[in-house]
Amino acid sequence: MNRPIRFDLALRVAFLLIFALAVEWPGEPLVTLGSPQTVITNNPKAGVHTRLTDEGAPWKIQRDLQMVREMGAPWIVEFFPWAYIEPNPNSFDWSHTDQVIDHTRAQGLTVVARLGLVPPWARPDPLEKETTFNYLDLDHYADFGDFVYAFVDRYKDRVDHIIIWNEPNLSFEWGMRPVDAQAYVDLLKVAYRRAKEANPNIIVLAGALAPTLEPIGSPAGLNDLIYLQQMYDAGAKDYFDALAAHAYGILAPMAEPPDPNRVNFRRIELLRDIMLRNGDGAKDVYITEAGWNDSARWNQAVKPQQRIEYTLQALDWIKDKAWIKLLALWAFNYPQATRTFSDNWTFVNDDLRPKPIYDEVRKQLTTTNDK
Repeated sequence: MNRPIRFDLALRVAFLLIFALAVEWPGEPLVTLGSPQTVITNNPKAGVHTRLTDEGAPWKIQRDLQMVREMGAPWIVEFFPWAYIEPNPNSFDWSHTDQVIDHTRAQGLTVVARLGLVPPWARPDPLEKETTFNYLDLDHYADFGDFVYAFVDRYKDRVDHIIIWNEPNLSFEWGMRPVDAQAYVDLLKVAYRRAKEANPNIIVLAGALAPTLEPIGSPAGLNDLIYLQQMYDAGAKDYFDALAAHAYGILAPMAEPPDPNRVNFRRIELLRDIMLRNGDGAKDVYITEAGWNDSARWNQAVKPQQRIEYTLQALDWIKDKAWIKLLALWAFNYPQATRTFSDNWTFVNDDLRPKPIYDEVRKQLTTTNDK
């Protein structure tokens, strides 16, 4: 007879504990946009690539962006996936996107919106396993164009820059199929026309090319220098306003000169040379991903102090480059730690504790020479 009584008592205690927690647990902090903020910086070209796409906590979105502002970076690049926003044809969920963009503007930051990732309804048979969510065939280019129109139209008073796709010169980013500059340019043309219909003043960035030495015919991708020339050969020139490109240093110091046979930070200058040869020198280059990794577990990483030194040098180097509009460092933070070398790209930990590189970049970007 004692066992049922004890069991009943245990249930009552558990209920009281649950009730107490429900009443007194504060939950997430109350989040309001607050008064508009201004970024204090000595480098108006500095930025970071945030990763708020899968961050569900509003307070963390706000705090991430506050920390970007406090670091002195006036720009962010953020990914807004088509698959998340239009999960069904002509059915849009803007809630998370609104939240990120509103908090970005409240912090005084300028957002460059990267658009891509294909919803299931615009992909091949969902049972097939050969492609990825970056696969988009010609039959659905118009659907992507409609999404671009809807995005640009909704945010035409808040977003001035969009990137069409990401690293299309890599097979994985092109749907796990051979890369195809002509097909990308065809997509770019559709997206460009639709974006301009929604907002003639929108700045459309093309490319976001990955630095790679892959030769023609490689299953992994294609050399970014070759791919960019192929884009021009396919008629891209009149369908983008600026070039997005990625500039990873890998093991090379920031000051190492560009070399067509090596991936380093200043490889970006070789892309610029191709633009000039194609009569496109009036357009800016936006470096939408860049940086060095300092993981002790990856053979393509530098030491933490080297990462800091090279990053500070890169931010200083872009200042007098009239053709570079932005240097967005990868990556400010992830919603959750990956427990891999990828965590060593970030500037803060997933619990929002700043890393040494954050502190050093903040010192450089916010220090003034005023006496």
